[in-house]
Amino acid sequence: MANWSDPRSGIAGFGGGATAARGEAFDAGLRSYMLSVYNYMASGVLLTGVVAMLFASSGLAYQILAGPGILKYVIMFAPLIFVMVMSFGVNRLSTVTMQAMFWAYAAVMGLSLSSIFLVYTGTSIAQTFFATAAAFVGLSLWGYTTKKDLSGFGTFLIMGVVGLLVASLINLFLRSSAMDLVISVIGVLLFAGLTAYDTQKIKSIYAHVAGTDMMGKSVVMGALSLYLDFINMFLFLLRFMGSSRD
Repeated sequence: MANWSDPRSGIAGFGGGATAARGEAFDAGLRSYMLSVYNYMASGVLLTGVVAMLFASSGLAYQILAGPGILKYVIMFAPLIFVMVMSFGVNRLSTVTMQAMFWAYAAVMGLSLSSIFLVYTGTSIAQTFFATAAAFVGLSLWGYTTKKDLSGFGTFLIMGVVGLLVASLINLFLRSSAMDLVISVIGVLLFAGLTAYDTQKIKSIYAHVAGTDMMGKSVVMGALSLYLDFINMFLFLLRFMGSSRD
């Protein structure tokens, strides 16, 4: 019986009559595909971090994000617009355009995230980043190698994120420190689960896009998914691991 989690089982002709060479070629292609996804994701996180540090150290972050004016709202909401355009326009946009938008999104996200350097100490930010990186590697590796079908958790996790957003909006008015702690813990757990889930999903998609025009776009969208998982897990972790500058 074919293993559901092995993308090769979805390829016509793969099975008892398939040659070992074909299986090895598929595995090599899958490794290259996943490596491209991780390279894009890691490069995006690096670009975001560099832009955030430079913007904060220049003093512009404080002037713009802590001051009056519409520019701070543009910086805050621009990343969301990029994600929506990429998600809904993936079938219409070219691969090159998708790649350019990913880099632009990572840079704009850096401008937005520069605010954390105004709130938390550099040491606590660095410690939280490395803790998040270690957790991400472990979770993504598990998602890639596990034989367990994680697809059933997808709807639950996404609904959890929606509930988390609603709770966060409510707490903007309540300003409850206890609720904020609960939101942070649940946020870390949800995006930890999404890291494993998205990794397995990206892996399974390879069998459907290999050798097609969608492969390059799939790499970008896969990187975007993992990027969002990493950044959100980092931000929620920072809320109770970070040391305030005050």
